[in-house]
Amino acid sequence: MIRRNYDWKLDNMVQKTYLAVDLGAESGRVMAGHFDGRKIALEQFHRFPNGPVNLGGTLRWNLVSLWTEIQNGLREAAASLNGSAVSVGVDTWGVDFVLMNQHDELLGQPWNYRDKRTDGMLQKAFSRVPRAEIFAETGLQFMQLNSLYQLLAMCDRDPELVAQAKRFLMVPDFFHWCLSGSRVVEFTNATTTQMLNAKTRDWAFDMLRKFEIPTDMFPEVVSPGTNLGTLRNDVAEFTGLGKLNVVTPATHDTGAAIAAVPTRRTGQANWAYISSGTWSLMGVEVQDAVLTEKALQRNVTNEGGVDGTYRLLKNIMGLWLVQRCKVAFAQRGKDIDYSELTRLATEAPAFRSLVDPDRPEFLSPTDMTAAIAEDCHRTNQPVPETEGQFVRCALESLALKYRMVLGWMEELTGVAVEVIHIVGGGTQNQLLNQFTADACARPVFAGPIEATALGNVLLQARAAGDVSSLSEIRDVVRGSETIGEYTPRDSAAWEDAWGRFVQLCETERNN
Repeated sequence: MIRRNYDWKLDNMVQKTYLAVDLGAESGRVMAGHFDGRKIALEQFHRFPNGPVNLGGTLRWNLVSLWTEIQNGLREAAASLNGSAVSVGVDTWGVDFVLMNQHDELLGQPWNYRDKRTDGMLQKAFSRVPRAEIFAETGLQFMQLNSLYQLLAMCDRDPELVAQAKRFLMVPDFFHWCLSGSRVVEFTNATTTQMLNAKTRDWAFDMLRKFEIPTDMFPEVVSPGTNLGTLRNDVAEFTGLGKLNVVTPATHDTGAAIAAVPTRRTGQANWAYISSGTWSLMGVEVQDAVLTEKALQRNVTNEGGVDGTYRLLKNIMGLWLVQRCKVAFAQRGKDIDYSELTRLATEAPAFRSLVDPDRPEFLSPTDMTAAIAEDCHRTNQPVPETEGQFVRCALESLALKYRMVLGWMEELTGVAVEVIHIVGGGTQNQLLNQFTADACARPVFAGPIEATALGNVLLQARAAGDVSSLSEIRDVVRGSETIGEYTPRDSAAWEDAWGRFVQLCETERNN
């Protein structure tokens, strides 16, 4: 069990505890947030692995196993908390979902978004509904992993199965159903589907009918902070938590993380965020979805945020590049930890070779180092030869992609970005934090690492009336966490690299 920040009993105030189930693509945790009215402190009770399961040549999620781990984690929490918990809420990654029949039976094994069944589905979709029309409805970035294309692939592959579906639930909503029996979808994760109308903030029923997707399975869309009821009797008894409230946080992990960005600038678009992890999600917070022709051209996305805001952002491949390089090194007998890989990257030559992190070849390669090497060879650059060179190529390329996306955000909002906040597990990569400040020529504030869990529990605290607003949530985070600061440097070298990177991306776009 991990405990930290144990200064939460201040001024003899009553401490309240909120439970967060935080599921990522590689691992899951059951966490507690202890709140004394001024500061929030996290306690981890249970951590467990997650990842795609190769089943018959397809990639799936083992949600039943995850549910077992969640229950075990909640049981551990209950044994320690002595009845002090107020509520529980679940957040996960986006886009993936389950279908259930009229008897609440799962229809098939839930798919993983990296499965290749969606190859070519974008083109099939556009042959039925024009790309511009889909964007005008949903405001979402076009990626073959979006729920829309996953569901279309299911309709092609197994229409009889889809015809049985009476309920569509995103992954966190499925676990809320496991906890409480609720049958709703929370707004922030619903917006990742490319099936929600960005103006009405309800399902894009007319568009879905054009795709001949059954619409009666789509449930009510609810806001972050909605009370879904109490734990099912069997869950209450097994965990020992009793009739605990189940409350939706922002169920998309990035939505929860951005709620916990420690900015003082809530309500303004003059700060940018990067939720850094397996994916890097970079953008700005806006009041309404940006649905312009330029936004369509830039292939940006409008994902739902707290208090009806939108997160105008771009999905960038992120530290997935480094994670998969690490796997490739291990398969060749070199099991090197991340701190050592970062050290090797620091010592490697600067700007030796660059790649566009978002090339489709990097989405799910068998060997990431081979994919990077092939891309460098194809673009007439030196091929990385050492572990440090591969990782430095990935990190410098990511930082330069951040600069490109930052320019798009300023172009789309007409507002100059003054600072960049990086949150999430990727903030532990100090080299990437510094590269980001250098490439973007902006101060970077890094932290908190546990932004998603903090956003989850503090949104529950707001639902309980213990926090008054989104601004206050961010005040609490700022007063509870240590935030790192990185100042731009080496501007001339990065300007030269920027010119090379832009030329590289333009060449890719024209080919």
